[in-house]
Amino acid sequence: MAIKHHLTDDLLMAYAAGTLSEAFSLAVATHISLCDDCRATLAAYEAMGGAILDRGDDLAPMSNDALARALARLDMPAPASAQKMPKHPVLPAPLQHYVGTDLSAIKWRKLGMGVRQAILPTNGKGGSARLLHIPAGHAVPAHGHRGMELTLVLKGAFRDEAQQFSRGDIEIATEADEHTPVAMGDEDCICLAVTDAPLRFNALIPRLMQPIFQI
Repeated sequence: MAIKHHLTDDLLMAYAAGTLSEAFSLAVATHISLCDDCRATLAAYEAMGGAILDRGDDLAPMSNDALARALARLDMPAPASAQKMPKHPVLPAPLQHYVGTDLSAIKWRKLGMGVRQAILPTNGKGGSARLLHIPAGHAVPAHGHRGMELTLVLKGAFRDEAQQFSRGDIEIATEADEHTPVAMGDEDCICLAVTDAPLRFNALIPRLMQPIFQI
């Protein structure tokens, strides 16, 4: 699997620092579970952060309840990326924590034009995550962005006006981007899509349905 589209350094550094929202952390964790290059870069940033902590340079003083909060985290479930999950041809381990290991059990909801979605149970703070199922040859309605959108291909491939994305590739779209993703070839495309703001649809009907579908 030759991955051509990777995460930015800013996203990897934010993930290493633990400052990303749950939804965006899920997208990053899922991509690095597939991408050797980004996983190696992340390891370098984590090592750099560890070295800074060891030196203790310019560190803020610890709060009075820091120990209590740290101990409380020990009772929380392990992060998806740290859990042992069975290998799956479509769903990487971090994603299985949210949807399980059975694609047929996913509760898809129709969006129109053959496209379906399944909203994932993240905490909703700083972003939302969903799976998209795009039938072969079908398109997601043309749209722009009010923030950032990460789209990670899990199965099949899609193209937009500028580029092509296959399994493991991640597209990073910002407010400057407008596109119409189309599933390529004879295989349906399944993606993980994460946004931190509602999309900006061009056509009237998708705009009217947007509050219902929470996209």
